[in-house]
Amino acid sequence: MNKAPRGRLDDAIVRHWVALTLAVWLGVTIWYVWSDWNLVRWLSLGDTDDNMRLMQVRAWLGGQGWYDLRNYRLNPPQGFDIHWSRIVDLPIAGLILFFRLFTSNAWAERLACGIAPLLPLSIAMLGVAATVRRLIDPRAWPLALVFLLGTSATMLMFLPERIDHHGWQLAMLSLTVAGLCDGKGVRGGLMVGLASAVSLAIGLEMLPYCAMAGAILALRWVWDRSEAPRLQAYALSLGGGSAIGFAAFASYANYAMRCDALTPVWLAVMVAAGALLFLLAWVNPQARAIRAGLAVLAGAAIAAGFVHFFPQCLGRPEGVSPELQKNWLDNVREAKPIYKHPFRLGFPIAALPIVGVFGVILGAWRARRSPALIGWSAVALFVTFACLMLLWQVRAGPAAQLLAVPGATLLGWIVLPWLLNHRLLAVRVGGTVAAFLIVSGLFAGLIIKYLPVDRPNAYTKRVNRSTGSCVRYTVLKALDRYPAQTIFTFVDLGPRLITVTHHDAIAGPYHRNGAAILDVQHAFGGSADQAHAIIRRHGAMMLLLCPNHSESTNYRARDPGGFYDQLAHGEVPAWLTPLPLPKDSPLRLFRVDAGIAEQR
Repeated sequence: MNKAPRGRLDDAIVRHWVALTLAVWLGVTIWYVWSDWNLVRWLSLGDTDDNMRLMQVRAWLGGQGWYDLRNYRLNPPQGFDIHWSRIVDLPIAGLILFFRLFTSNAWAERLACGIAPLLPLSIAMLGVAATVRRLIDPRAWPLALVFLLGTSATMLMFLPERIDHHGWQLAMLSLTVAGLCDGKGVRGGLMVGLASAVSLAIGLEMLPYCAMAGAILALRWVWDRSEAPRLQAYALSLGGGSAIGFAAFASYANYAMRCDALTPVWLAVMVAAGALLFLLAWVNPQARAIRAGLAVLAGAAIAAGFVHFFPQCLGRPEGVSPELQKNWLDNVREAKPIYKHPFRLGFPIAALPIVGVFGVILGAWRARRSPALIGWSAVALFVTFACLMLLWQVRAGPAAQLLAVPGATLLGWIVLPWLLNHRLLAVRVGGTVAAFLIVSGLFAGLIIKYLPVDRPNAYTKRVNRSTGSCVRYTVLKALDRYPAQTIFTFVDLGPRLITVTHHDAIAGPYHRNGAAILDVQHAFGGSADQAHAIIRRHGAMMLLLCPNHSESTNYRARDPGGFYDQLAHGEVPAWLTPLPLPKDSPLRLFRVDAGIAEQR
């Protein structure tokens, strides 16, 4: 009697997986918006990039040109060009315009920023579901979605108010891995090529993954010449998609030969790579050795052309000065390898990717005598590469966790049913729970709570508390009691300041804003007279400080006795006049006196 209902359920899971996945996504969206309503209510854009993204959308809706991505609220009056595109602006702007029909602009922005990050989650869930259906079992996708929703680093990129582009790039990554294992060659090649093109048009963060995906498809063709249609579809969609992405979304500033975005540099690389791969697949020689030799020649030609035509891009793509790289870029925490981070942070990030690598290797081994071997091998290479990327930068964590889900799902698909059907109750209950926690990687987060390792000390807690308090909406909004003007403040406070208040700021943590970043660093690290000259040169009429902010600790450690260190010790120069703020404000505000500056 139980077989019929189970049969109907299995049939629904197999046949209606797209609709059911979207239904799960809708439920998750409603839950997250409801549970994180305070973040939505107070426009708690927790990252500088989220704030800048909203400012970019505001400027566009306010009449700024589609291809003009210059932000004029930082480092006014000239502003600075950011290296992004408007692809991610589109859903945010659409939601704002929609909600404006029913409420105020302020609430329209809040609601849009709460919902927009969850839109790419639907694509990510569909990509993961498609992958596990193709590799494991058509009924395995619900377990994969459970594991995906349990990821620590990946899901952070989809939460309300996380409106920057990382969620969309992860969504494209999920489509890439789905395309790599697609049994239909042309469809799979098109999916990988288009997903890579969209990701690159958004930003270059996923460039290594895009390159690896292309290399895997080339290897598939080298091994099996019947893969030529897949490679041709990939080549055309990558080159053509990149060209369309550049034409439709590249800003005026990105027409320069820069290395940090889809500029003519990377457009030329993608078009050339697409053309060469298409040519190889069209020629499609019979001998595997010849195919391998042609693939190597094509890769060498692309590399040689890149070195010859774009030597300026052989170093770091940001192209910043040595001083800025030393004092800022090299100290960005997310750009450091995972082993340079505290165990308390790195262990929960790495746990699931390691499990996933074991899972995909097992999957490839189990499929060694079946047609599924090629798909499993492609995914295994991709997942292993993603895991190794953690040894380069910890910012690879969200991608590594996302790509680990298929491998973890395979392990769960094998182990969990066996435990659930065990004759011993203790094994059925305790064993199943333990196995689920291990396979999903959730055990790492639970263990770390009870391990006395790398616990933050009192000083770290004070810095974290101050850093969070100073960016609160109500704290910064109090500055609007003063007429709109340019405020000189920390680099990491600039984007949040211009988003919440009507004031302008000097700098944000963006490499194309490098000269302004150095000015802020020189002002806080140099003498009071030097700071005064820099502040006045930027036309700033007020100075804003957040004592014990994480950025301020750098100035005190690097430049003892400098301007900020003097302020921290209560040594306020005569040209600064304290200005009142609400009694409980963690900020300190000063008027910059131009008259005293002239006397000095």
